[in-house]
Amino acid sequence: MEKPGFVYIVTNKRAGTLYIGVTSDLVRRIYAHREALIDGYSKRHGCRILVWYQAFEMIEDARYREVQMKEWQRAWKIRLIEVMNPDWSDLYPSLL
Repeated sequence: MEKPGFVYIVTNKRAGTLYIGVTSDLVRRIYAHREALIDGYSKRHGCRILVWYQAFEMIEDARYREVQMKEWQRAWKIRLIEVMNPDWSDLYPSLL
């Protein structure tokens, strides 16, 4: 049985540093970002605010989308966020 997956974007502030990731458990992963439990780029830059995500039926599709998005221009990523979340609100509470 295939696992579902999510691609997500976390940031440190509106139009700030963007981090794109993939996970099979969005709530757990964003909690880890918020609590700075994950060493690396997102922790160094304070990316703790969930501003965008997309669900997939299969984790492999989410991974493919993540690779695509990491190649995008910054302006495209910002536009994607603003279509779903024009105020750059933290979407984490809506997941709980």
